[in-house]
Amino acid sequence: MSLAKVRRDYTGRVLLESRSSADPFALFANWMRAALKSGNLEPNAMTLATADRRGRPRARMVLLKDATRAGFTFYTNLTSAKARELAAHPDASLVLFWAELSRQVRIEGKVVPVSAAEADAYFALRPRGAQIGAWASPQSRSIATRATLEARIARVEKRFAGQTVPRPPHWGGYRVVPRVIEFWQGRRSRLHDRLVYTRAARGWKRVRLAP
Repeated sequence: MSLAKVRRDYTGRVLLESRSSADPFALFANWMRAALKSGNLEPNAMTLATADRRGRPRARMVLLKDATRAGFTFYTNLTSAKARELAAHPDASLVLFWAELSRQVRIEGKVVPVSAAEADAYFALRPRGAQIGAWASPQSRSIATRATLEARIARVEKRFAGQTVPRPPHWGGYRVVPRVIEFWQGRRSRLHDRLVYTRAARGWKRVRLAP
């Protein structure tokens, strides 16, 4: 397999200071609205990068479930590998990529847990199957077979039959409080637009980076 010649050129959009908000959250909201309309199957999918106790990087895909001036929120099992890594190093990087728009957003910041009330409110919105799964799956732990997991699911379904499924005590959310937000717009000949917003004493400082 050769990938050396696999490429596409990016056309059709620009990212200029004169056309962009000085507020990164406003710009992110505009880009997310465009992503939601783009036909992307998972417009809120993002890479979450963390580091383990030895400082070795690890990354996986998660779903962005809230984006406000307070930060960018995702939910997970609190005994998972990512949760253990965040306990050791409460900093993370996020990357959202929308191929249809030739756009990417990179976020770096401190990670804080969301409140129990926020986690409860979001968990109540999840489909029942996902709620059952949150109880049944020992995320990031080894299991013998798929049948093992299905047996655990059956036990949880029986336990909560005819009842509302409560949020497990081992399930919650994290918010990445950004200190850096970079907006990347693909351009021709790999001469991309990159605007980086860095949190300052008052507001945000914006600079352009070379592609």
